[in-house]
Parts: sequence; C-alpha cells; structure tokens
Amino acid sequence: MNFLQIASLLIVLAGAFGAINYLFLKLPSAIGILIVSLVSSMIILLIELITPQTVFAETVTEVVRSVDFSDTLLEGMLGLLLFAGALHVKISDLREQWRVVFLMATMGVGLSTLIVGTGFSYITGMPFLIALVFGALISPTDPVAVLGVLRDASLRKSLETKIAGESLFNDGVGYVVYLVLVGLAFPVVAGHGADSHATGGLADAAKLFFVEAGGGVLLGLALGWLTFRLMRLIDDYSLEVLITLGLAFGGYELAVALHVSGPIMAVTAGLLIGDVGAKHGMSEETRKYVDAFWRLIDEILNAVLFLLIGFEVFIVPFNGDTVIAGLLAIVLALVARLAAVAIPVVILKPFRDFSPGVIPIMTWGGLKGGISVALALSLPDSEWKPTILAATYIVVVFSIIVQGLSIKKVATKLGREPELV
Repeated sequence: MNFLQIASLLIVLAGAFGAINYLFLKLPSAIGILIVSLVSSMIILLIELITPQTVFAETVTEVVRSVDFSDTLLEGMLGLLLFAGALHVKISDLREQWRVVFLMATMGVGLSTLIVGTGFSYITGMPFLIALVFGALISPTDPVAVLGVLRDASLRKSLETKIAGESLFNDGVGYVVYLVLVGLAFPVVAGHGADSHATGGLADAAKLFFVEAGGGVLLGLALGWLTFRLMRLIDDYSLEVLITLGLAFGGYELAVALHVSGPIMAVTAGLLIGDVGAKHGMSEETRKYVDAFWRLIDEILNAVLFLLIGFEVFIVPFNGDTVIAGLLAIVLALVARLAAVAIPVVILKPFRDFSPGVIPIMTWGGLKGGISVALALSLPDSEWKPTILAATYIVVVFSIIVQGLSIKKVATKLGREPELV
C-alpha cells in the first residue's frame, strides 16, 4: 500500500471507530477509539486461531507493519501534537507552577528511570543498562494521552497546569535521556568494552543531554519569536494559520537536522505563540481560527494515534514470560511515578502550599502513551527487545484505559477542597 492508501485507511477507520464509540460506548473519544481498535484486533486474532487456514490476520499484520509506527509518530505526528498541546497552556499559568514542573520533568524522570530500570533488571535478569533504557522510555508521561484525557476530567486549573506542563516538558527530557542510554547500553551488547565505553560515553552523554535539551529550547524561542514578529505584520487569519503550521512542521524538522530536541523545540515554540503571539500578534478573528484549527488537528491526530496503538497488538511478541514482565512493569511504573511526583512535592512543600490530593491525582493521572511504544519499536534489535516491547505495550494500554477512565473519579474524590496555588 502506498502512503495515500494507508492514510486514507487510517482516517476511515478512525472515523468509523469514533462513531461506534460515540453511539454505543460513549467514552472519551481517544480512549474509546483505542478500545474499539484493540477489541477489533483481538477478534481478528481469535478468528485466525479458530480457523488457521484463513489469511485475514496475516494480511492485517502486513498492513500494520507497513505503517512504521515509530517513524510515523516520532518524525511526523509528534511535532504537531506537542505544538498543539503547548499552544493551549498559558505561560502565565505555567509561571506559577514552574518549580514543581521543572523538578518533576527533570529529577522526576531521572528517579523514575532508575526505579523502573533497577526493578525491571531484577525481574527479568536483563542487563542493568538495557533495563535503564526501558525505564527511560516508560517514565515520561505522554502529553498526547494526558492532554486528551484532561479535556474530560474537569480538574482544577492549577492541577491541570501542573500535569499538562510536566507532561509536555518531561516528554522532551525523557526522549533525550532515552537517546543517551541507548548510546551507552547497546554498544555494550554488541561486544564493546563496557569500561572504556562508559568513561568516554558518560562525558559524551552529558554533552548530548545539554546540547539536545538546551538547543531545543533556544531553537524554539528563536523560531517562535521570528514567527511572532512576522504575524504582527500580517492580518490574514488563513495565512497566519498556515504560518503556525509551517512553524510546527518546519521547526521540528530543523531541530532534527540540527541534532537538538524536536519535542522541546515544539513545546517552547507552542508556548510562545499560544501566549505572547496570541496576545500581541493576532487579531481576535485570527486567534479564533488558530485555536479552532489546532484543536481540530489535535483531535484528528489523537484519533489516528490511538487507533494505531490498538492495532500494534499484531506485532507485539506476547508469551508467558513477556506478559508476566509487563504486568509487573505496571506496578513498577506506578511506584516510580509516585516517587517522581511525591519527592518534588515534599522538597517544595516548605515553600508553598499544594492543592489537596495533588500527589495521588498526579500519580494516577500520569498516563503513558504512543511515544513509549514508538521508542520501544525503534530500539536496536537484541534478545531483550521483545520483552521491552511487550512490557511497554501492556503498561501503555493499562495506563490509557484503566487510569484514563478513572482519573476523573480519583480527582473528584481526592480534590474536593478549595483550590490552592
């Protein structure tokens, strides 16, 4: 199938599954599409199991494999999704929460990576560095999943800003940590000397981290400012919408070409355009159209992404050992998430007040999503890749369905007191 045929099929299926959810399941759109997609996949696999002579499941698997999920998300959809998410988070709101957001997006990701990696190495017997890679790809909360669920969760504004801001930034930080650890782990697997590689590798890793993360911020600020200055000279909503689309697409690809963090660039540029750009560079009419356009892009890409996650079950290598590892990884991920939230809150508590229930709500609301699956799929081939991929998929599906469907009840039950800043 060519690109146009695959894109057409995905849009048709996303629309059909969305209609099924709307008419019958009545769940949040993205989660409903994932469930319908997952159930459809299970039915196809069951048919194949009952009637092995059919080639239906094999055909579907070939179609799923023809869509490179990792490249589709990391090189195509991610920049648009992060830009759209950041566009609707106000800098003024984020400024009030920047300390906790910063600590959770940096210290929190590091702690979670270490906890998950240590536990997963113990559970599976996996080499520690490779287990840390799994910890890095499963630790960040996925802004696509989080922001999609937040629309229906009715959280308090300060809490919503914490969760949204953290998910946008820890995604970029987690991706850089993942790249660093992959560079350290897999040369060891390939037979290189661990000691000699680690010495030079750690220095290179630190340099890579600061260049990727810092470069992403600087590029996002530069491109966002240039776009803002250009939009101030224009009063044509259709052209200004096109310019923001060019910023999201072109800026992400430029970041990749310059070897800086594309996700962090997209978030930084989105925050600047969504706040400063909207206030001082757009007319009221332009703001309305830009907001509507990016909400629509967000909804469509979310639908397609969650559809793809459901169909990825066809290429995940499930067996008894990988399923057990995945179920135990759910517990590890939740414990690590608790540490990533609670420790920054405890550190900051002497200096500020927090809303009631902030730790359990942010722990349970830290959803994993398609980015983790994409990173697992992009790993170099090794004997441990099937275990990592299966565990990642199980954690992500549990997170989106179980945590995503219950976060509203958790927030309502634990966050009843008046809001505090």
